[in-house]
Amino acid sequence: MTAENVQKKPKKWLMAALPLALVIGGTWVWLDAGRYENTENAAVRQARISVASDLSGRVTEVFVSDSTQVKAGQELFRVDPEPYKLALAQAEAALSQARLGIEQLRAAYRVSLAQAKVAQDNLDYLESELKRQQAITGRGAGTESALDAARHNAKSARESLAAAQQGVEAALAALGSDPEIATDDHPTVQAAIVARDKAAYNLSLTTVKAPADGVIYKADSFKPGQFVTAGATLFSLVETGDTWIEANFKETQIGGMRPGQSADIEFDTFPGRDYTATVESVGAGTGAEFSILPAQNATGNWVKVTQRVPVRLRLAEGSDMSGLRSGLSASVTVDTKAETRLGAIFAHGATVEK
Repeated sequence: MTAENVQKKPKKWLMAALPLALVIGGTWVWLDAGRYENTENAAVRQARISVASDLSGRVTEVFVSDSTQVKAGQELFRVDPEPYKLALAQAEAALSQARLGIEQLRAAYRVSLAQAKVAQDNLDYLESELKRQQAITGRGAGTESALDAARHNAKSARESLAAAQQGVEAALAALGSDPEIATDDHPTVQAAIVARDKAAYNLSLTTVKAPADGVIYKADSFKPGQFVTAGATLFSLVETGDTWIEANFKETQIGGMRPGQSADIEFDTFPGRDYTATVESVGAGTGAEFSILPAQNATGNWVKVTQRVPVRLRLAEGSDMSGLRSGLSASVTVDTKAETRLGAIFAHGATVEK
């Protein structure tokens, strides 16, 4: 055998083995496919909170700038408090006036009671005088003019008593029909207390605080002296305490995907870190369906395109979140626990053996 023939035999063996290996490998992949679904169309997502003032006014102090790390409750900026301090002082003065007014009503009620008692005593006296005059006149010892005067006086006394009693009722109504009501329980005073508390609350809102832990975003142009309108977004807070992964899987991949399934995640920024996560939810529709301008396929030249469905994954508790930023790219592999073709073959074989 020549050296040339010896060299040709290994080459022929390699040429035959390579296609065979590819066929075996492809068959194995095909048989074992379906359990693990992966995609590189994934990214970090973090809640973004719009920061606004509840009040309108001029900004006097700003304590943060773009990319500042903040804690929940940390002061972000302050709106000019002077107008709201004046409003609080005015509300407190109105409250004091309301309390004084109730004390005056209470005093007026006591006066009306005294006046009613005087009117009652006067009526009792004049009615007794009328009876006496009637008796005298009946015996012929009195004159008709004296009797008429007694009748007139008694009638006037009854009218005075009625007026005094109406005064008592009016004074009692002003006290809410309860003469013993506590001053601060009176509706007028309660309304003044609410107005005072609202003014105090508004004053507290002049200092705007961070609603959560996070990073300030797009606050470069926010400076003292700027006039802000209540409710208008000024900048954003990226909430670092609420981080999840949004992976966009093809519609052909989500058939066996369910909440609670485990997943492995790798971030392009941190190739050495291994993360585990759990499927939290599978989107209710494709990304295109919920876009601002959803695709319209009612035309004659429609071309079928594989759609993607957003899947939300939550990183395992205790994961290293340092350095994770909203929008960072990730690769996600979800274990759907679905039975593969290879598993079905083995299961069938075990059944046959039994």
